[in-house]
Amino acid sequence: AELRDELLFRQPEGSYLGDCPICCLPLPLDTNKYVKYFCCSKVVCNGCTYANTNRQMVERSALECPFCRQLYAKSEEEDHRQKKKRCEANDPFALREAGSTHFFDGNYLRSFEFFTKAADLGDMEAHCLLSFIYREGRGVEKDGGKEAYHEEE
Repeated sequence: AELRDELLFRQPEGSYLGDCPICCLPLPLDTNKYVKYFCCSKVVCNGCTYANTNRQMVERSALECPFCRQLYAKSEEEDHRQKKKRCEANDPFALREAGSTHFFDGNYLRSFEFFTKAADLGDMEAHCLLSFIYREGRGVEKDGGKEAYHEEE
């Protein structure tokens, strides 16, 4: 039990989001201070996003992802196609986001499937969302044991 407590309460070396892939600074926990890009499933700090946008405005170039340089989707259909491609590649970030979309649309069973797959691939936020689903019993039977398991993961 002591070892488990030590693992649970040890202070991390950085945030669970990791570092910005461009400037290598730790990403803040404040969701208003970073941007998630679906084209490459990267999380980029606002500083690097700002620098990239500023560069594009000076060069008068098309808006593109600061990490992979892919052009932003021009339509909802193109955006959906990009997200589907990332899900088919078993990208945990894309799977979690697809699950969130289904969850807010009220399709709890489908969201559960996406969250489970993302959690199996190591996505911590998906574990948190699964914990909520088991606590509330949305799409699955309420289960305190599974709620605690996903909360600890």
